[in-house]
Amino acid sequence: MAASSDLVRMEGIHKSFPGVHALDDCRFELRAGEVHALCGENGAGKSTMMKVLAGIYPKDAGRILFKGQEVEIATPRAARDLGISIIHQELSLMRHLTVAQNIFIGREPRTGPLRMILDEDRINQQTRSLLERLNIRLDPRARIGDLTVASQQMVEIARALSLNTEVLIMDEPTAALTDTEINALFDIIRQLRSHGVGVVHISHRLEELKLIADRVTVMRDGRYVATVITDQAPIDRIISLMVGRTIYEATPEVPEHPSLDVVLEARHLNRGRLVRDVSFQLRRGEILGFAGLVGAGRTEVARVIFGADHLDSGEIFLNPRDCLPIGRSQALRPGARSRRRDQHRAGGI
Repeated sequence: MAASSDLVRMEGIHKSFPGVHALDDCRFELRAGEVHALCGENGAGKSTMMKVLAGIYPKDAGRILFKGQEVEIATPRAARDLGISIIHQELSLMRHLTVAQNIFIGREPRTGPLRMILDEDRINQQTRSLLERLNIRLDPRARIGDLTVASQQMVEIARALSLNTEVLIMDEPTAALTDTEINALFDIIRQLRSHGVGVVHISHRLEELKLIADRVTVMRDGRYVATVITDQAPIDRIISLMVGRTIYEATPEVPEHPSLDVVLEARHLNRGRLVRDVSFQLRRGEILGFAGLVGAGRTEVARVIFGADHLDSGEIFLNPRDCLPIGRSQALRPGARSRRRDQHRAGGI
């Protein structure tokens, strides 16, 4: 029998997909008023485990206890009826609707003859009260598509809590947020914890654990590894549990004389709304990183370099010393450079 403070206890959970044993005899516990982090490398089974708890995947074996009673969570609706909500890494909001409409979608209060007319005033008022309780400063009438990613994340949280949630699962909630936005999110999580809500925090950002998590459960290759108290577990120990071995950090060897040989150059690339006047150089032996939030245009830049998307304007050069521009539809296609060199020598360029 689960302890009285336990909201959730999962024991002996198995889950298989064709050719993959995703969960092998896994377990997990969550207490009321606790933030419990779930960590592991990609493919460790973290999201699968929580999708079983949220009713998205049926378990193959094992049992789930909610407040000490064994339950079957066959569907997301069954999970919501128990008070279990999940916020996925990919937000599921409808961008053309307002904050209030997204929060109460499918549960809108109605008025008029036969209660067929949506009561927008009441929806907005209920949303305003909910947001004020969570200290979220948003206009209920604001259109989701006009909000930042962080604000959309807050709307997801508000929607989950409007269902009288007692267990809130958050899958990589900080992946696309700035430090300021993360701090605001953590303030909301601490507020939920103070009201007795149990929060599951799935994250790859181990530096966050000391800021928000009470306990950490580590999974590896679809199996349960260990649960540790955050304050008593150094980050290097958590990493060792994740990878199954001790990690020694070595100082990388840096060349004394960096190469000046430019092997790829982009000049004033433009493509649609997200790629605007992008220029950069890549040198031989160099690793060039592209950073930015979701929607910043990183993927779109990569697609035009690779040739998956056509450029509106701009030039891409391989080995720029040869002055061999790769045109709008030629980006990095096999043989593009050699064909253009032949054209150059023949006077075709």
